[in-house]
Amino acid sequence: MAEIIELARQALPHQAAARLRSMLIEGTIAPGAKLNERELCEQLKISRTPLREAIKMLASEGLVELLPNRGAVALSLGEQDVIDTFEVMANLEAQSGELAAARITDDELAEIRALHFEMLAAYTRRDLPRYYALNAQIHACINAAAKNPVLTRTYAQLNARLQALRFRSNQDGQKWQRAVDEHERMIDALARHDGAAMRAVLTEHLNNKRDAVLELIRSGQLNRAGASP
Repeated sequence: MAEIIELARQALPHQAAARLRSMLIEGTIAPGAKLNERELCEQLKISRTPLREAIKMLASEGLVELLPNRGAVALSLGEQDVIDTFEVMANLEAQSGELAAARITDDELAEIRALHFEMLAAYTRRDLPRYYALNAQIHACINAAAKNPVLTRTYAQLNARLQALRFRSNQDGQKWQRAVDEHERMIDALARHDGAAMRAVLTEHLNNKRDAVLELIRSGQLNRAGASP
């Protein structure tokens, strides 16, 4: 019984991190906002110790910044940071896509197709949180199909900085439809093992995400918490 209680205690920071991660990605906590420990403890129904451990996890992922005299603050990227980060991310996505087209197995392709169909269902329901979760899984599966561990680690580290921005980039209906169409082209390129086509569509996909995010920044919409698609 004592072991079960101890395991439950150990799981608390991970559970809290998962909840906070969703709040940060979905904009419930706005970029640049200070994480109020007292309010979060009440909201998540946990004490400060597991909350602080959860915040440290998210800081290591790049979703939270730990600032002297300010505590934990939700990551906020400036316009030039966005341009620079998406520039690198587009190249990583393009490379992983090209490698995946050459190395993907039938089972991996089938899994990506299944996730894609689920994602389309979420899109039809306009369920952005579910859509985004499936979308992120698809990109991770493509990256894994490239079968390059160094690329995968680099991708995961940089992508953490962009998760909230990628989520927000689908708030416009027309841009969301375009992203879905680009995913259709990814599936087609993977099925044909066409590395050049995969590189091209992923580069286009990331550049469109970048432009959508820059538009939000310039219009002043990005730092609003709780925005809906």
